[in-house]
Amino acid sequence: MKFDVYGVGNALVDKEFEVDESFFQENDIEKGLMTLVGQEEQQQLLDVLIGKYGIKKRAGGGSCANTLYALSQFGGNAYLSCKVANDETGDFYIKELGSQTIETNTESQREEGTTGRCIVMISPDAERTMHTFLGVSETVSAKEIDFEAVKQSEYVYIEGYLVTSPSAKAAVVELKEFAEANNIKTAMTFSDPAMLEYFLDNVNDVLGTGVDLLFCNEKEVKLWAGTEDFDEACEKMKSKAKQFAITRGANGARLFDGNDYITVDAHAVKAVDTNGAGDMFAGAFMYALTQGKDFDTAGKLASLASATVVANFGPRLEANQHSNLAAQILG
Repeated sequence: MKFDVYGVGNALVDKEFEVDESFFQENDIEKGLMTLVGQEEQQQLLDVLIGKYGIKKRAGGGSCANTLYALSQFGGNAYLSCKVANDETGDFYIKELGSQTIETNTESQREEGTTGRCIVMISPDAERTMHTFLGVSETVSAKEIDFEAVKQSEYVYIEGYLVTSPSAKAAVVELKEFAEANNIKTAMTFSDPAMLEYFLDNVNDVLGTGVDLLFCNEKEVKLWAGTEDFDEACEKMKSKAKQFAITRGANGARLFDGNDYITVDAHAVKAVDTNGAGDMFAGAFMYALTQGKDFDTAGKLASLASATVVANFGPRLEANQHSNLAAQILG
């Protein structure tokens, strides 16, 4: 196999702000969710935030890209399909992927337009709230998928945010069917509670008959299952995912390896920014799995890595931090 994971996702550049709790109510923003907005609406909010708080950090983002960045920095090989425009934001996005081991289709397929951007508002409780303008990413389609690279991958990984775009949703359904026909394992992340609140039918269309591995958090699995009972939601998830990993914040994570539940403890840290925590968890977890580690070991690495990322601003860690984390868990 040439690639451990082949992923497809929205290419976004994050601008992060530290905001007051009152900011959401004052500006009629739904806290804790990702909301899709137009370019003009996003720019108006950006102007308000810059004027009131100033930018805390600009970073490469996008859920799938963050996951593959983590996997690649741990030492895995990844391929990312996405769409960026021929603009400065697109240049920055590609630079932020690093020159490590992520191959991508973006250089050959850049077009006129605007690269996707995400405003990330971090409240005092470290929760992230996002307003996203997808730009050219809204038109991700099967054209962006390199099916030859897919054939050389152990897993395909689908970002839940893609269900909001008709062309992207069709593309990942096609990708999943292709992977299944070629005996390539399928993995998916629900990405955000908003995907289950507002796009549940689309999520289920992509899930189809199920996936080999699913990532989500506790709130998302309850929304998907239509129950407030966590145990019941997990049991229902077994009908759609052969294996899964559900993060629970300070309560750690619950894993299902296909046979048994495994509980992974959280690491006590002072959280400053939860943006990218789930992405990091998935990246570290899939890195360990593709290196032949068991679910328990993968969960321990993922838990430590996601705890480390929430203690820093931005959705990604510095390159050298990954090897230190791996050494602690994998030896």
